[in-house]
Amino acid sequence: MKMYLAIDIGASSGRHIVGWLENGVLKTEEIYRFKNGTETKGGHLIWNTERLFAEVVNGLKRAKEIGKIPSYIGIDTWAVDYALLDKQDKLIGEVFAYRDSRTNKAADAVHRIISFDELYKRTGIQYQPFNTIYQLYADKLSGKINEAESLLMLPDYLNFLLTGVKKQEYTNATSTGLVNAQTGNWDGNIIDLLGLNKKLFGGLSQAGTEVGELKKEIQTAIGYNTTVVLPATHDTASAVLAAPLDEESPYISSGTWSLLGIEQSHAHTDEDSRKANYSNEGSINGAFRYQKNIMGLWMIQSVKRELGGNITFANLADMARCKDSKITVDVNDQRFLSPKNMTAEIKKSITSNLGTASIMRVIYDSLVLSYANAIKELERNIGKTYTTLNIIGGGSRDNLLNELTAKATGKKVIAGPVEATAIGNLIMQMIGAGEISDLPEARKIIKKSFEINEVQ
Repeated sequence: MKMYLAIDIGASSGRHIVGWLENGVLKTEEIYRFKNGTETKGGHLIWNTERLFAEVVNGLKRAKEIGKIPSYIGIDTWAVDYALLDKQDKLIGEVFAYRDSRTNKAADAVHRIISFDELYKRTGIQYQPFNTIYQLYADKLSGKINEAESLLMLPDYLNFLLTGVKKQEYTNATSTGLVNAQTGNWDGNIIDLLGLNKKLFGGLSQAGTEVGELKKEIQTAIGYNTTVVLPATHDTASAVLAAPLDEESPYISSGTWSLLGIEQSHAHTDEDSRKANYSNEGSINGAFRYQKNIMGLWMIQSVKRELGGNITFANLADMARCKDSKITVDVNDQRFLSPKNMTAEIKKSITSNLGTASIMRVIYDSLVLSYANAIKELERNIGKTYTTLNIIGGGSRDNLLNELTAKATGKKVIAGPVEATAIGNLIMQMIGAGEISDLPEARKIIKKSFEINEVQ
């Protein structure tokens, strides 16, 4: 029986989940979990990649300890953040976190060279001030990029540390705002206009591609060898693969961010899509995720952290359920991206000194309002009306959020699977290994294997 290992790293935590097929059912077991988060260094928000990689290795050691050695492993993380390497393949400076403010001036500088309208026509990627294109230009302005010989998105960098092999995976590369939506390759015209070095942008590899075996020192450290495979390394791309979609219908990948969208065979780079700030990010088999980034559980997570103590997410949901506030905020306002104190920022935005329960209700009502508006935009732009909405990921456990979403959108909500990203990671490894034939077969297996609930 082949074992597969999904290493799913999110902004607040990472997990190692072993998976295997047993009588046509996908079995999974979490074998290791660790905390993650940004650190502050030199006035900037960064990711401690040394610690992240150490945790990756710790989880691999754990697999040996419990006797579940994987034949294949795959790593996924969030998008847009990356490592720059010099001629000796050493990391240049720090890996900045997307919530860092260094791109504020860079975005305007980029748009003076090439307008966002033109960028969108070429790449189909929605505007976010932290998109890789703006981060790279900030590195150009600071001089950090001058000595760079390689550019690797974060999961590609972790793969390199494991194997010594550099591969740039397609789904994550599309999030950079530098991949042409029609050709599926790096857009040389944009790269030239911005004066970025073309050698940083190599051939793109598709999900399912083998990266390589572990370096000898890693084999020695963990006690075995295995093969690293590319899943869809952008965590949302992996999560959507695990959505139990019978037919074309929209989804929300619900976590720190809410990614609301629909799978499409082609990119939509029209004016209506641009104005609605919809993105066209790569999926497998040349498909696209036509989706919109919406602030997700980040606001709830922030309030929970500020309250401290033994407060749980369930406690916060119960507080919100007991309130019926008619106040909402724009959850996508940049003021909520990385405030010093989320609770204080919400109170400031509504000029009201509400208690915690009321603040929670404001967040819930504001989130579902943004979902409802985004669904209307999607249906208008696609020219179709949908009856079902699939909610996947950690947020699918939030019954109150699911209920309010069903009410606000008028859709039947299908909630689950919870560990969608890891499951999508695993099935892509299995497809690459030939144990599952294709995505439709994988989705049938997922429906048989995991709890999926209906909310109306």
